[in-house]
Amino acid sequence: MHPKADGNFAGQHLVVFGCGYVGSELARQALARGLRVTALTRNALRAEELRAAGLTTIVADLASDDWHAALAGRADFVLNAVSAGGGGLEGYRQSYLAGMKSVLAWSRTHGSVGTLAYTSSTSVYPQDGGGCVDELAPISGRDERAAVLVETEELLRPSRVGEGSGPTAAGTAGLRSFILRLAGIYGPGRHSLIAQVRAGEVTGSGGHRLNLIHRDDICAAIWAVFGAEGLPDGGVFNVADDAPATKAEVAAWLAGQLGVPVPRFTGVPAGTRRAVTPDRIIVNTRLKAVLGWAPRYPSFREGYANLLSC
Repeated sequence: MHPKADGNFAGQHLVVFGCGYVGSELARQALARGLRVTALTRNALRAEELRAAGLTTIVADLASDDWHAALAGRADFVLNAVSAGGGGLEGYRQSYLAGMKSVLAWSRTHGSVGTLAYTSSTSVYPQDGGGCVDELAPISGRDERAAVLVETEELLRPSRVGEGSGPTAAGTAGLRSFILRLAGIYGPGRHSLIAQVRAGEVTGSGGHRLNLIHRDDICAAIWAVFGAEGLPDGGVFNVADDAPATKAEVAAWLAGQLGVPVPRFTGVPAGTRRAVTPDRIIVNTRLKAVLGWAPRYPSFREGYANLLSC
């Protein structure tokens, strides 16, 4: 990892779009590293919390251009970690696709950006059947939401991983951009699976592998991207831990740690989750080789052990 990723960011300007679970934590870490942080959120209550924490805060809808004039000047780093925030498919389109278009328009006309990191999702991969999936694997909009994520990525990336700068919207905005495809996120405050195991009943089925990533390891990957020098525009990285395990294995391990019986699976997915979860192994080799990143929590065991100890 380049030495800059270890903490030499003091005095630089970070803009965070989407101060949710990952964005808020990265903003907190940025303040501790001595950066100046500006955050955009559509939630007025969240904005007050962010201001109290020391962030300059703008309340606006990312998909609009209302905030552009309020955020003039250079941003050394930008994190787009926006989430859908409800509203079904149209909410996806507004938050992800329209939001990214607005970010790129702002960069062209109201400021300049050094490096942009966009947190996408491994849900853009259609692969199933237990195989390994790296960044060269085809992506697909196999459902409407995945299609929105793919379309949003296309605003940033050259036609193939590893090519230099290409004729992308990001390129015309004068910024260096990277896409981080995140596996299933867990960490402090996200105890849904623990609660289900405690209750003796877990949603969905247990046969597919869970590809997981701890929130703190996501933040470490973002800092690695921000600190890397000499990388071309358009890098795509899978962000997942080292040891995918079946959901049944994870649930059984948690049950043992909690001292409760192994739970049963309902066979019915929770909420808006997909009816069938694909079984595959998301490969993180490129992130390690190119950026020197390594997960602090290499498997669910270390990550959940940390959560259970708190």
